[in-house]
Amino acid sequence: MTEGPKHLIDWKFWDDGEIREVLALARRVKRQRWEFQGHMQGRTLVMIFQKTSTRTRVSFEAGMTELGGHAVNLDWMSTNFTLSDIRSETRYLSRNSAVIMARLKSHADLLDMVAGATVPVINGCCNLYHPCQALADVLTIAEDRSGDPGGVRLTYVGAYNNVVNSLVSISAALGVELTLVCPIRDEAVVDEESRGRLLGLGLLTETLDAKAAVAKADYVYTDTWIDMEYFNDAAYAEEKERRCELMLPYQVNTELLAGSNARVMHDMPMHLGYEITEEVAEGERSIIYDQAENRLDAQKAILLTLV
Repeated sequence: MTEGPKHLIDWKFWDDGEIREVLALARRVKRQRWEFQGHMQGRTLVMIFQKTSTRTRVSFEAGMTELGGHAVNLDWMSTNFTLSDIRSETRYLSRNSAVIMARLKSHADLLDMVAGATVPVINGCCNLYHPCQALADVLTIAEDRSGDPGGVRLTYVGAYNNVVNSLVSISAALGVELTLVCPIRDEAVVDEESRGRLLGLGLLTETLDAKAAVAKADYVYTDTWIDMEYFNDAAYAEEKERRCELMLPYQVNTELLAGSNARVMHDMPMHLGYEITEEVAEGERSIIYDQAENRLDAQKAILLTLV
C-alpha cells in the first residue's frame, strides 16, 4: 500500500523536529526569497474559502506566485461543494492540483476533505485550529529575537479559540512558555490533548490575573472576542454584548501594559476599541504588521515542505 500525502491539520500531528525544520525553512525563505523562485513551477494550489479572508488568501496566492506556481481561488458558495459530497469534490480537485488549502467553518468538513484528498491539504483555519497563523506567530518571535523562540514568555489574553489551540501545540514543540488569560472558554473548542502535553512539559500557565501575566511577558498576544463571521451579525448581538462586557477589563491597552516591556501581537483582523486599542496597535511596541507580513514566508515554508 502506498503512503498517503502529508497534511497540515494542526501542529499536534507533526513531530517536534518537523516543526523546527519548517520554522527554520520559513526563516531561510524570508532571507533568501530569490533562492526559491521557480520551486513551484508547473504546480497549482487550489484555495477554497467558506470563511472570509484577507491575510490567508493574499499570503498563499502571493506565495505560490513568487514560488513560480499558480493559485486558484474558490468561494465555497459558488462551487458544487454546496450540492455534492465533500469527499468526491475533493477527490476531483486533487486531480487538478498539487496541494489544497481550505479555510472552513467546520473541522468535521475539513476532515472529510482530507479523507477524499490524494494531495496534501492545508488547514487555512477551522473552528478548532489555525496552524498557519501559529507558524507565522513563532516566526515573528524568532525574527524579533534573532533566533530560537524557545524560552520566550508569551501571554495570550482573550477567548480560548482555534488560535489558542494551535499556539498550544506549536509551543510544546518549540519550548515556548505560554500563559493563557482566557475568561471565555468553550470546553468544546479546547484541545485537551495538546493542553495536557504543554502542562506536562511545565510550559503552560492559566490565570485570570491579566496584569500579573502581562508584567512578566516578553510578548502579549490578543485576538477578537467574537468569531469574525458573527461580529456584525444582528442575530449574534446579544452574545456580542455579553462577551464585550465580560472581556472589556482584559482589553490590551496602555493601562494593562504599564510596567511591562512586552511586544504586542494580534493575528488580525483587529476590532479596535474592543480587544485592543488603536493607540497600542499602532504604537512602538506593536509588531502586529510584522506578524501579518510573516504569513507570506510561513505559507511558503508550508507549501515547500508538503509538495
